[in-house]
Amino acid sequence: MSHLPEKTILATDLPGAISRRSGKVRDIYDYGDCLLIVATDRISAFDVVMPNGIPGKGKILTALSKFWFEKTAHIVPNHVLSMEVSDFPAAVQPYANLLEGRTMMVVKAQVLPVECVVRGYLAGSAWKAYRDSGEVCGYRLPPGLVESDRLPEPIFTPATKAETGHDENISVERAAEIVGPHLADLLREKSLALYNFAADYLASRRLIIADTKFEFGLKDGELIVIDEMMTPDSSRYWDADKYQPGRGQESLDKQPLRDWLETLAWNKEPPGPELPAEVVAKTRKIYEEALRRVTG
Repeated sequence: MSHLPEKTILATDLPGAISRRSGKVRDIYDYGDCLLIVATDRISAFDVVMPNGIPGKGKILTALSKFWFEKTAHIVPNHVLSMEVSDFPAAVQPYANLLEGRTMMVVKAQVLPVECVVRGYLAGSAWKAYRDSGEVCGYRLPPGLVESDRLPEPIFTPATKAETGHDENISVERAAEIVGPHLADLLREKSLALYNFAADYLASRRLIIADTKFEFGLKDGELIVIDEMMTPDSSRYWDADKYQPGRGQESLDKQPLRDWLETLAWNKEPPGPELPAEVVAKTRKIYEEALRRVTG
């Protein structure tokens, strides 16, 4: 992946937009009948954006989302109009070099206020919840499971979106109260279908997708997938050849960054510490490996 630029894009400032907002990684611009979503190279950990980023990370995230959007369009349509800069609004054409490979032009949709998480394995907050209560988000699981165990079947564990801080896990019943029973059933059905499709595909690539998070919206009354899709920032990828239940697994994501941060006397409040070159390089290498392993 040597074609990726070494320059790190931490912020963008595009002209002609009606409005603009920034998340932890993406800058979103409103151009009236469409949005431009630009994936920067920013990286966050423990809900804090680090002062320096991972060069090329935004392009890797965008390439992975593009791959999955195209591969799963038969299951659920998505919000992508184009990823070709030549199709973008005239005002941003002078910024083609900046936008190339890291930008999606998407339809505007009514965003549904529920994060759609699917878990196929017992990891992260699900493992903690199971250890404490034998349940995960209202699902009673068999006794005797160990960390990273494969679940009898994947489970749909929605969460509420948090503008700041952590999303909060909720029950399927609570999701139905928020979006309505019919839509909640559809979100569950489509989320599980997407996860199962990806899990089957990845098995041939010796990868496990332990869990992942989808976002959905409504466009003219039709359910569509929005935001990103099955990237290392929204999913837990494991190497199937190294998988061993009973312990935490190495994930193809920002784990080197988290591991390094845990060695510091840092209170996990902003501002985050400057990342050393070796942590940046190691993290970038894992994102590159995720792209290579998933897309071939």
